[in-house]
Amino acid sequence: MANTLKIKYYNKKQFIPDIKKALPDKMHRGLPILDTEKCSQCGNCKTICPTAAIGQNPISIDLGKCIFCGDCERICKTGAIIFSNFNKLSSASREGLVITEKTTSEAFLPPAFKVRQEIKHIFKNSLKLRQVSAGGCNGCEFELNACSNANFDMGRFGIEFVASPRHADGLVITGPITRNMAPALEDAYHSTPNPKVVILTGACAISGGLFKDSTAIDRSFLQKYKIDLYIPGCPIHPLTFINAILCFIGRY
Repeated sequence: MANTLKIKYYNKKQFIPDIKKALPDKMHRGLPILDTEKCSQCGNCKTICPTAAIGQNPISIDLGKCIFCGDCERICKTGAIIFSNFNKLSSASREGLVITEKTTSEAFLPPAFKVRQEIKHIFKNSLKLRQVSAGGCNGCEFELNACSNANFDMGRFGIEFVASPRHADGLVITGPITRNMAPALEDAYHSTPNPKVVILTGACAISGGLFKDSTAIDRSFLQKYKIDLYIPGCPIHPLTFINAILCFIGRY
């Protein structure tokens, strides 16, 4: 008993007490801060971006395409692009992921977060999700696993991953959706009971990421079914995912 109490004393609390206030390390790349006055329109950032996430006139960054590599920030000599560690990045619309100089952190938090009212009504206290890796590299998949560990403890909010789509309230999709996984993803969708939600997690799922031009992917699923939530990252951070879901179900 004495040894157990000693371990608890030295280790303190294993879980993060307040997920909503927690921030990742300062080295983490989150919301980009853009300054058009500092932008020289040299085009270097647009040229170096591996996923064509950067627009110009005025400068913008599409977080749905961005892999947060930081190359644009490093090559920009004027400081027009600086990544903050603000990690609460998610949107109920694809257009909401396009960042401009006017975009602030409030754009990703209530009351700006608009979702179907039935989602908040039905899933506010319990949301069971089936994760489908549709050709992912396992980066986002590893981070989603971490959401349920002792540190982040997503289950305390009634949010859990389940083993079957038949037990789920919705799907969490990672990866660019390969041709081989497209039929399995379709099966998982139809096996999930209504009403259900569909969540795209990571740059690959949202836009195809680095693989958007590959002939090995089939993203027709996204044209056929409504997407309820977009969570950017490469990979996503557990805090990003949990805070996104809490906003999504009205628990913020």
